[in-house]
Amino acid sequence: MALNLSRRKFLITSAQSSAGLMLSLSIPAVHAGATKAGSGMLEPNAFVAIGADNVVTVTIKHLEMGQGSFTGLATLVAEELDAAWSQVVCRGAEANTEKYANLAWGKFQGTGGSSGISNAFMQMREAGAAARAMLVNAAAKSWGVSAKSIKVDDGVVSHSSGKKASFGDLAALAAKEAIPQKVALKSPEQFKLIGTNVARKDVGKTRGQAEFTQDVKLPNQLTAVVAHPPRFGAKLKSYDDSAALKVSGVEAVVKISNGVAVLAKDFWQAKKGRDTLKISWDESAAFNKSSDELMAEYKTLAEKPGPIAEQHGDINQGFEQADKILEASYEFPFLSHSAMEPMNCVVQINSQGGAVASAELWYGAQVQTGDQMAVSKLLDIPMDKVTINTLFAGGSFGRRANSHSDYVVEATEIAQAYGKGVPIKLVWTREDDTHAGYFRPAYFHKMRAGIDKQGNIVAWHHRIVGQSIVTGTAFAGLIQNGIDHTSVEGAIHLPYAIPNRQVELHTTEVQVPVLWWRAVGSTHTAYAVESFLDELAKAANQDPVKFRLGLLKDQPRHKGVLNLAAEKSGWFNPAKAGRAKGIALHKSFNTYVAQVVETSQQDNGVHIERVICAVDCGVPVNPDVIAAQMEGGIGFGLAPALSSEITFNNGKVVESNFHDYQVLRMNQMPNIDVHIVPSTEAPTGVGEPGTPVIAPALANAVAALDGERNYALPMKTKFV
Repeated sequence: MALNLSRRKFLITSAQSSAGLMLSLSIPAVHAGATKAGSGMLEPNAFVAIGADNVVTVTIKHLEMGQGSFTGLATLVAEELDAAWSQVVCRGAEANTEKYANLAWGKFQGTGGSSGISNAFMQMREAGAAARAMLVNAAAKSWGVSAKSIKVDDGVVSHSSGKKASFGDLAALAAKEAIPQKVALKSPEQFKLIGTNVARKDVGKTRGQAEFTQDVKLPNQLTAVVAHPPRFGAKLKSYDDSAALKVSGVEAVVKISNGVAVLAKDFWQAKKGRDTLKISWDESAAFNKSSDELMAEYKTLAEKPGPIAEQHGDINQGFEQADKILEASYEFPFLSHSAMEPMNCVVQINSQGGAVASAELWYGAQVQTGDQMAVSKLLDIPMDKVTINTLFAGGSFGRRANSHSDYVVEATEIAQAYGKGVPIKLVWTREDDTHAGYFRPAYFHKMRAGIDKQGNIVAWHHRIVGQSIVTGTAFAGLIQNGIDHTSVEGAIHLPYAIPNRQVELHTTEVQVPVLWWRAVGSTHTAYAVESFLDELAKAANQDPVKFRLGLLKDQPRHKGVLNLAAEKSGWFNPAKAGRAKGIALHKSFNTYVAQVVETSQQDNGVHIERVICAVDCGVPVNPDVIAAQMEGGIGFGLAPALSSEITFNNGKVVESNFHDYQVLRMNQMPNIDVHIVPSTEAPTGVGEPGTPVIAPALANAVAALDGERNYALPMKTKFV
């Protein structure tokens, strides 16, 4: 069973335990300067707690939103601790940057960039190893034997003399031991849990036991829904709440910076109250363009040279050497994250002497440090007076990692405006979630390449037009020399040996709020690069796999997944009648993925027969979770390939719910085979890298089947 306790509940539970070992660990190599002055002790991190009840509680610093962070990170601890997997439970870490920082992000707590396992791989293993050492030392002293003669296996500490004890038996004694400064870690051949398919720890979801924000019910709690502006950039002019206040259960209507909130005893009452509001908006400065108008502007801009993001060789000289020159353009719409759980948050503000003293929040927090900063700024209180209890999240795909903490600030602002100190639960409807923005930006790509008479690519010119997702945020440092790295990742630093290449970026300013979306820039760059590469292979009269292999000089891991996907798909076998395959290759978040899609021509359209996925993510901590994330990423990436898009008409979002913002349905999910490359390299992420590869692989398969190229997503091809 996975525990998803609030900080308060966890402390109460810990205090009630008769005796236990609470390990406070911080690894010097990754937390330099964390030692308390004069104490000689490391600053607490509290990843491991072992009670007299023999339960090992692992605190997980990364949000569990379905990607398996509870399972993966707990595996690392249990491996080095030699705990029985059945005795391990997990809890989500509260907001505490000092203890739970994402080591890949510096002094910042949060989940994203497929960094969960990679940044905590050594940290969590060392936490488990330290706990094991303390248990062993306690047993050795108690039994009067050498620590080296003691064995630990499956949660039992034993000695050849016949003495043995559970972790719980030794917890009180072990708590008196000094935390070791250095610990010995297992070598890969000693792993018992890492690399195996242990059962997941984020359980209870199908039985209603898992706690999500929607499950939080606190004394005197009210539910709030918000009427937001119909267009981005619009401002509230006036409103009439007289009818809303007459709705049964409605307690109050309050004005906030981005709209009007209705507070009631439950969601339905609040929504009914909102439906009766009469609101006048000032739309004089609001966004009022259509999607077609915006894309037309992008196309015009793409005709002009832009700031250079990457340059190698001389593309003009390269094109002079070319025997054939090909051009292609690609269009990508705005995309909604559309996680199954819309945005929500519970906030309670506590006052003292008429002033705000502290705030406590409960929700699926993805970037705790950023949210703490935003709430503390709004309420004008210190960050350490903002307590965030991290619950499960029903998906995110980047949406909950909002740089402006929009829905968290909104919930806090409502609680502040109401001002009675009661808990406020903000709930967005699906329509609210679809209309509220922070979309994956729309992009336009213009590409031009030349091949010589031998079929070699001698010139490659790539121009990208789109919004920056980090301008004006805490991550603005990703912009270097005017180039937002997230807009061009996957288009620069290509693994392919092309002597003359140039990538340019036009960064646009549009009022539509945008945000990273699962796999970020690679969601559009991989499609443009891999689709265009297939066209070049055809122009060079070469097989797409062999063409890529010829370009992958000194790229063994790229070659590895490409060859594995080709082998497992039977790429070089004669194609069955009415069928065709397409392939794509991409590296994102330091994980290498190749996918082959097999399609068939049916009387009423194209059918996706199967997908073969090869992935190299370093040490595979849990193969089943890796496979699940590849499958989920493929399904997520298929949605915008087939149907998903956010469009605008006169500045308003057209789509509203899943009937018109189509996500993948169960009957559309193809058969998927995932093959993991054995590796001893450091582990990398798997939450996002499966997503960017599927759309170009599918597009290439469709082109091989019927000769038609899709230059815009979603594809115009009819799928059945």
